[in-house]
Amino acid sequence: MTKKIILAAMAALTALPATSVLADADYRAKAIAVIKKDFVPRGQADLDRLAEDGVHAICNRTGNNPPAEIAKVLEGDQMADVKWPADGKLMGNWKKGESLAQSGRGFTWSDKPGLPVGGNCYNCHQINPKETSYGTIGPSLLHFGKLRGNTPEIQKYVYGKIFNAKAYNLCSEMPRFGRVEALKPEQIKDLVALLLDPESPVNK
Repeated sequence: MTKKIILAAMAALTALPATSVLADADYRAKAIAVIKKDFVPRGQADLDRLAEDGVHAICNRTGNNPPAEIAKVLEGDQMADVKWPADGKLMGNWKKGESLAQSGRGFTWSDKPGLPVGGNCYNCHQINPKETSYGTIGPSLLHFGKLRGNTPEIQKYVYGKIFNAKAYNLCSEMPRFGRVEALKPEQIKDLVALLLDPESPVNK
């Protein structure tokens, strides 16, 4: 946890009434105790997955609405953590991106560590118009590239958003795919292509 996150977390939490902080801490301690009692480490699914980092703590304790100045500082901190492709190219193969978006495999206790992980994008988004099964937690991405274009700036935005959505919206519910190394740079490039390539069915 960086110094910025520690300071911002302290500022956000001290802004809350003392009774609220104490009640919240007691509630969370009891909830975590129950979870740790019922969950056991198995395979690569260890109990460290239950731990909050500073960003999660701030969002959880402010109802996903931290003070704007704190959110801005921490979003900058998250943005600085984005690792851009060494070759400078941000778009890959949209067909591989579609396959990746459809896959929800990886990171479970039964998966061998190091195996490719899916993006599971359809769990939250509408993407390809031919796919009728999709979630609505996230916005529809249908015609994303057709509406926004595929300029270098848009490519960078989409790559960065997939790598670490919290760099753009601190309390975003979207996983930080690149930051937690769930997706490799080449996989993120393929998802960028799925959304932005004019030949992708997303933009037809």
